Amino acid sequence: MAKHKSQHLSSAPIAILTSSSFLFQGLSDQDLCKHLDPNALVTEKLYSNRPIYTAFRPQAWLDYLYVVIDGGPVIMRSTPLDRVIAITYPGGGFGMRCLPVGPGLVVRAFPSLVEAYKTTDVIKVPVAAVQALYDQNELFRQRYHLLFELREKFQYHLLNCSTYPPQAVASLLRALIFQERSLGRQPVAGSPASYCFDLPIDLIARACQLNHRTVEQVLKGLSKAGYMQTSKTLEAANDQVIVVDPEGLKEVYGATRDKVSWWPLK
Repeated sequence: MAKHKSQHLSSAPIAILTSSSFLFQGLSDQDLCKHLDPNALVTEKLYSNRPIYTAFRPQAWLDYLYVVIDGGPVIMRSTPLDRVIAITYPGGGFGMRCLPVGPGLVVRAFPSLVEAYKTTDVIKVPVAAVQALYDQNELFRQRYHLLFELREKFQYHLLNCSTYPPQAVASLLRALIFQERSLGRQPVAGSPASYCFDLPIDLIARACQLNHRTVEQVLKGLSKAGYMQTSKTLEAANDQVIVVDPEGLKEVYGATRDKVSWWPLK
C-alpha cells in the first residue's frame, strides 16, 4: 500500500496535496497553480534514523515546507535531554517554524534535530510558493497559523507531564488527541470516540522522560482501566495505540497520586 501511494504521489502531487494535506485540503487546483508550479514540487522518501535537518539554527532558514503524505511519524528531538517535543503524522506538515514566512520570522527556539522515526513520504513545497499562498489566500493563512498554535499547545501538554507516570503518558496522549482532532484527521471514521496513533513505546518514553518498562506498565494499566487498547503483538509492527475513552483520559491527565487507583506504585 505504501509503495502504491508513493507511485501515486510522484504522478499527481497537486491532487495529493488537495486531498490529503490539512494545509491544502479543499483548495482548488486552479487556485494552487496560480502560486505553485507543480514542476517545482519535490517528492521524497525520508528513511528512519536519518536526520532531515536541524531546526532553529541561527540565521538559517529552510527552502521547503514539508507535507507528510504517508508513513511516519516525523519527530523533533531537543538536546541535551533527547526529548521528543513534536510528532507529525500524515496530513500534517513540519518546517514552518524554520521558514521566513509569517510567524516563522519571530517564533524561534534552540537547535533541535528533526528526523523520520519511520519511513515517511513527503512533498516539499518551495518557500516562495508558501509565501505567495500565505499572502494571498486567507484560508491557507488561517491554517498556517493553526499549525504554529498546535506546536505551542503540544509543548504545553508536555510541560504538564509530571513525574507521576500515569499523568505523564496521559499528557502525551491528550496532546496528540488535541493535535489530530484540530487537523481533522481523527477521531477514526466509524468509531467517533476512538483515536488511533502509531506510537511506539520508545517515542512515549522519550516524550515523557520515562523508562521503557514504566511506559509498558502504564499502557497495561490504561488498557485494563478501559481508557485505551494496544496492539503490541509481533504481527502489529505499527505499534498502534487506540484511545477508546478520550474524555475519561482527562481524569488521568489531571490526576494526583491518590486519584489513580490502578497504578500500583505510590
